Amino acid sequence: MTTLFTGIAELTTNDDELGTLTDAALVIDGDRVAWVGPQRQAPDADTRVDLGGRAVLPGWVDSHTHLVFAGDRTAEFAARMAGKPYTAGGIAVTVAATRAASDDELAAGLRRHIAEARSAGTTYLETKTGYGLTVADEVRAATIAAGQADEVTFLGAHLVPPGMAADDYVTLVCGDMLTAVAPLVRWADVFCETGAFDEDQSRAVLLAARSHGLGLRVHGNQLGPGPGVRIAVELEAASVDHCTFLSPSDVDALAGSDTVATLLPACDLSTRSPLPDARALLDAGATVALASNCNPGSSYTTSMAFCITTAVLQMRMTVPEAVRAATWGGARALRRETEIGILRPGSRADLHVLDAPSATHLAYRPGVPLTHSVYRAGKQVS
Repeated sequence: MTTLFTGIAELTTNDDELGTLTDAALVIDGDRVAWVGPQRQAPDADTRVDLGGRAVLPGWVDSHTHLVFAGDRTAEFAARMAGKPYTAGGIAVTVAATRAASDDELAAGLRRHIAEARSAGTTYLETKTGYGLTVADEVRAATIAAGQADEVTFLGAHLVPPGMAADDYVTLVCGDMLTAVAPLVRWADVFCETGAFDEDQSRAVLLAARSHGLGLRVHGNQLGPGPGVRIAVELEAASVDHCTFLSPSDVDALAGSDTVATLLPACDLSTRSPLPDARALLDAGATVALASNCNPGSSYTTSMAFCITTAVLQMRMTVPEAVRAATWGGARALRRETEIGILRPGSRADLHVLDAPSATHLAYRPGVPLTHSVYRAGKQVS
C-alpha cells in the first residue's frame, strides 16, 4: 500500500542532496519512504493525504532518556529552585523507589512516557537501566525496557549504591551484572563524574562492556570539567552526553572524532547549570545531537520541541541546526543515521507533521504545541 502526502509547505529531509524542499510531496510504501520531491512531479499512489500547507520533518530521535523508574523527586526539584545545588546523589532516591515497584508498575510508567513522547513527534527512543544497581534489578529494568523502547542502554554504573565500596561495585558491574544484562541491551554507559565514577573506574566499565560486544556511551562533563569527553573519544564511544563544561581541547577532540556530542538543555535548565556551548562545537565541526534526558530528578520532560526552542533561543543554534541535531544527530548518536532521522527513498517512514508552515515556528512560537500528526514506520500514531 502506497500513500502520497501532498500539500507540504516545507519538507526537511536531512539528506545532503535533497536538502529542504518547498511545495513538496512524499510517498511512503509500507514502512519506508519510496519517493521525495516537488509536488508537481509526484507519482500516483494508492491513497493520498493532503497536509494543507504544513511542514514535515523526520520524527524526533531521542537518544538519551531514563524511563524505567518509579517514584517522584518533586521535593528535590523545589529545593533546587530554592537554591540547593544539584548533585548526583539524588539518584539514590529513585533507586529505592524503583526497587520497591512491581514489574507492572515500571512497565506502565515506561509505556506512558513513550506514548507521551510519540504524541509530540518522537518516533525513535533510547532508554537506560540504572535505577536498580543490583544484578536482579538491572536485569529487570533491561527486560522491561527491551519490550518497549527502540534502543536499550545498560547503565549499571550510574551511582555507587549505599553501603558498597566504589571499587567493589565496579567489580560487580564489570562482572556478574554485565554478563547478565549484556544479552538484553545494545549499549553500555557510565556516569563519569564527581560523586559517581572516576576516570579509572569509568574506563574499566567501558572496556568490560566493549569486551561483551556492546557499543559505548558516556555521561560526561556535566557537573564540571572532567575526563568524560577524553575517555569517550579515546574509546570511540558513539556519544558523550551532557558536555556542559568543555575545554577547547575537548571541543577539538570531539570535532576530530566520530563521537557525537549529545546536548541535554532541559537538564541544564532544571539544574540551573550553564548551557553547553553548542556554537563552539558546531563551528569546530563536531556532530551535535539534542536529547531530552527525561528522568525524574534532573529533566522530567519528554518534549524534544522544548529542547529545540532552548537550543535556538539560548544556545545560538539556528533552527535547521537544532532540528537536524534532534533528528539526524540523535540517529547518528545511535548509529542509525542511514535509516532514521532522515527522509529519503529507503529510509524508515517516520514523519512529524507540524501545524505550521515551517520548522522555524518551533522557536518562533515557543511553548505552543505544534504537532499535527505523527507517523512511525508508515503508521499514524498520533
